[in-house]
Amino acid sequence: MNHFKKNSVSRIIAYFSMEIAVDERIPTYSGGLGILAGDTLSAAASVGFSMVGVSLLYRKGYFFQRIDENGVQTEEPVEWIVDDFLVEQQPRVKIQLENREITLRAWLYEIEQMDHKIPVYFLDTDLPENDPYDRSLSGFLYGGDDRYRLCQEAVLGIGGVRMLRALGYKKIDRFHMNEGHSSLLTLELLREQMVEAGHDQASWEDIEAVRALCVFTTHTPVAAGHDKFPLSLVKQVLPFFPLHGELRDIFCCGDYLNMTYLALNLSHYINGVAKRHSEVSRMLFSHYEIDAITNGIHVPSWLSGPIQKLFDEHIPRWKEDIFSIRYAISIPLKEIWEAHLINKRLLLDFINRQKNVGMDIDHFTIGFARRMTAYKRPELIFTNLERLNSIAKSVGPLQLIFAGKAHPKDEEGKKIIQRIHAIRHFLGPEIKLVFVENYDLALAKRIVAGVDLWLNNPQPPFEASGTSGMKAAINGVPSLSVLDGWWIEGCIEGTTGWSFGMDLFQLKESKENALSLNRDASDLYDKLEKLIMPIFYNNPDSYASIMRSCIAINGSFFNAQRMLMQYVLKAYY
Repeated sequence: MNHFKKNSVSRIIAYFSMEIAVDERIPTYSGGLGILAGDTLSAAASVGFSMVGVSLLYRKGYFFQRIDENGVQTEEPVEWIVDDFLVEQQPRVKIQLENREITLRAWLYEIEQMDHKIPVYFLDTDLPENDPYDRSLSGFLYGGDDRYRLCQEAVLGIGGVRMLRALGYKKIDRFHMNEGHSSLLTLELLREQMVEAGHDQASWEDIEAVRALCVFTTHTPVAAGHDKFPLSLVKQVLPFFPLHGELRDIFCCGDYLNMTYLALNLSHYINGVAKRHSEVSRMLFSHYEIDAITNGIHVPSWLSGPIQKLFDEHIPRWKEDIFSIRYAISIPLKEIWEAHLINKRLLLDFINRQKNVGMDIDHFTIGFARRMTAYKRPELIFTNLERLNSIAKSVGPLQLIFAGKAHPKDEEGKKIIQRIHAIRHFLGPEIKLVFVENYDLALAKRIVAGVDLWLNNPQPPFEASGTSGMKAAINGVPSLSVLDGWWIEGCIEGTTGWSFGMDLFQLKESKENALSLNRDASDLYDKLEKLIMPIFYNNPDSYASIMRSCIAINGSFFNAQRMLMQYVLKAYY
């Protein structure tokens, strides 16, 4: 703590992210990437470390999700009043796109923790002097075509650096790129370096000067998931982009601008977001040294009221020393269980009011809430409905709470939601299933604290890290998860939760994937039927002991303060 405060005066870190979640009422995020960004900046505020966040303002948000009685998702623009939450800043800066001059402004939000504030600036192009198309760049998060996306990323990267300078941030020690969306900031830093050095063309010395300033965190363990744009489009949108010369390969990858490669080439420190993810990333990008800093959550942001009350009573000053949460191991099991029942009652009352399904607080409740897309395998638990119905009939009733958005262009993700809705008609009376629409920060906080078990079953090795299980753990909810992402590090079998399925490091052929899916489903059923549900129904003290271990072991380590400390030691200094 003192280390952070002592050094924060002399060091400022600019944190760039395509999305940053700062408030559940401000729709400037879609999911895990934005929530991680918000947690990182909140952790900096908690320990008094000097950072500044930069993102885009999305006047229409990601989207507001509606799901009809047939499970069909429709998307609507989010309605919110910008100046109710953000403060407009005076400076205006200009950038060039497609030979047009675009004016940008910024809106300020301050994250406040422990009497320290972190400013977050949201860039906005919706100004009357701009072309109508350019004004729309402050519209949707992850909307539009390649041209729209490249223009947005230029506003974030190039415009973001210029806005920071206009706001008075003349001396920034590190520029941290949270995923490759913001990597065009390296071009603006290079331009600044060339002006300072009096160079007409970039030299290797200029490149090295930029690299010394930049840090890059990659989140996507699949090559197809990284933004890339054809050079013909790049030349049109960014006519000043260095497409020729001996340094061309620094900026281009074949016939494309690959935003990840741009960040890789112009950063002195690169990391993945879990140990396994870094191994996968080193396979994808074999010429680069990629370290590992496992993600964490900002505990005060995700801690439910009943669990926080226990911390306040049993672990004095836990907010000042987040690692002291390990002492939760001494909290009486009865108090852990009673706090959980309060959270569960709050969740089930909310679900029953919203969906009229009559969920029972005494029944074993599983939560699955995340982006609805194929590799997350949301339907895995429904692979064998006869087996699932049999488990609920023989061991005890089962309640399943699902939530999550499918990207508007992800047709398979939308079909998954429809199929989950249809499955309700094939479940026995001992199983209740509900899909809650419009998954957001507020709903996530209810679900991670209120269910009895957190389920996570992506296809390995596609899970970079995953933080939802960490949010469940700090609230005493154990995970049942495949060994991928953070869970390889967080799973102590039978102590912090349970693992299931095959540990597939390499991508497999489709036939093997189908085989592994059936094996994983069978293993999932075995764990529920023979281990987890019998403990819940027959030995609640043992279940409460596992819940307590989740808090003390995983909660005390998988937090954003530990993560930030590792960035400070490895990347920022």
